[in-house]
Amino acid sequence: MSVKDKLIQRLQTNPKDFTFDELQRLLKRLGFEMSTKGKTSGSRVQFLRDNIPIMLHKPHQKKELLDYQIKQVIDVLKKEGLI
Repeated sequence: MSVKDKLIQRLQTNPKDFTFDELQRLLKRLGFEMSTKGKTSGSRVQFLRDNIPIMLHKPHQKKELLDYQIKQVIDVLKKEGLI
């Protein structure tokens, strides 16, 4: 099983400890590019692939994503047929 497949499988279990770094690796393997929208973006980031945007705030103090962020990512990836 590839790293991408392992990350997809892990993401789909809605883990409480899925980190931003893991998400970044997964989305990169799925062909997304990360954009911070300039110096004033703060913690906002956008992952973009073929006009499919995923917008998130980087987690503060913790490295783990919040439940709603994981659900949002899963919904977008399922809608687009990527998982």
